Amino acid sequence: MVATDDKADEKPWHAAFPEPTITADVFPRSRALMIMSLKIGSMLIVDVRRTDYEGGAIRGSINIPAQGFYWNRGVLYELAYKSSMEWVVFTCGSSNGRGPRCAAWFLEHVRNVAGDNDMNVTVLEGGLKGWVKAGPQYTQYMDGFEKAYWEKALGEPIEDKPILNPPGSGSFALPEGSVSVDKEPETVSAQKASSSSATQEKVWSWDPSMMDSESFP
Repeated sequence: MVATDDKADEKPWHAAFPEPTITADVFPRSRALMIMSLKIGSMLIVDVRRTDYEGGAIRGSINIPAQGFYWNRGVLYELAYKSSMEWVVFTCGSSNGRGPRCAAWFLEHVRNVAGDNDMNVTVLEGGLKGWVKAGPQYTQYMDGFEKAYWEKALGEPIEDKPILNPPGSGSFALPEGSVSVDKEPETVSAQKASSSSATQEKVWSWDPSMMDSESFP
């Protein structure tokens, strides 16, 4: 009796769904970084990894596994539309399989079902692996980033230089000596100190009952 290999008869997960009829464009990694860092546009990143959803994710992205994505196209569109998203960018491990396929399905829904010709649907250049390999200027925009995981996944060391001014730090460091400050005359300093003291006294003598609480959040 000859044993059969059941796995050989298994169909790929996407065989249960229609083949996409259109292709989504590639979204440059550098443009995604610019939008995130400068906050100059509305962009939603959709991460379609499932079992390999490890090692961290791009900040602000949502996870909808590819294996069930086809049935969630309408929900995603409503979310993106009501949030006025200009760009919907798909990604997976390397943006070579699941990401482009899900992006194509979503683009079909946006154009053919919703009749929306304005929303941009694209695929992130290089996927998560490309994002990580691009260096710390990219990985600083990841939540839960695990360097060891990606070094194992990529089979190579990852650059890990510290970022001087990480996102959200609210500071910008100037090189020492790049700005010169002249000392003020003592008379001017004394006048400023006197003015500051007077202002402070005025503030502390102010009656809090005069505040309109409804004008504050």
